[in-house]
Amino acid sequence: MTLDLFAAPTETLAEGARLLRDFASGAAPDLCALVTTIAAVSPFRHLVTPGGFRMSVAMTNCGDYGWVSDRRGYRYDPVDPETGRPWPAIPASLLHLWQEHAGYAAPPEACLVNYYGGDAKLGSHRDEDEHDKSAPVVSISLGDDAVFHVGGLKRTDAKSRMTLRSGDIVILGKTGRRLRAGRLRA
Repeated sequence: MTLDLFAAPTETLAEGARLLRDFASGAAPDLCALVTTIAAVSPFRHLVTPGGFRMSVAMTNCGDYGWVSDRRGYRYDPVDPETGRPWPAIPASLLHLWQEHAGYAAPPEACLVNYYGGDAKLGSHRDEDEHDKSAPVVSISLGDDAVFHVGGLKRTDAKSRMTLRSGDIVILGKTGRRLRAGRLRA
């Protein structure tokens, strides 16, 4: 067995949940440029929850579908409700990261891009609006450090907190897909 002393570490967060430290840092400048291109077609916006609350995190999407939220509920839609046009395609470099790290054969149908400015946060939640709940959630951190948490299956379960840095990838797959996760203020 050969040990690669320069390989970025992989941390198991929970069953089916992994943190890949520094796996995308080399691609970060290009990925940031791609996000700018995506936002030029489908601008960032603050969605409204079904309860009428404005989300502090700004969002946009790319792919065949985009995740949207409004007074009617949470859902995936093939059309950007703000522009009336299809979402931009998922860039090839993001698809490459998916293929390399997701451990899932089919390509993603949606790529949600969250922008955390100022005091933005995303409360503890479970991504469960997708039709195929066996597909993993892959999150790539770009930019400033952020405190991220992964909890259990119930809101009351203890949460593990960690600092995500630009280039870190979090994968919630298999049983980890049902865990509650979120981003706290930096």
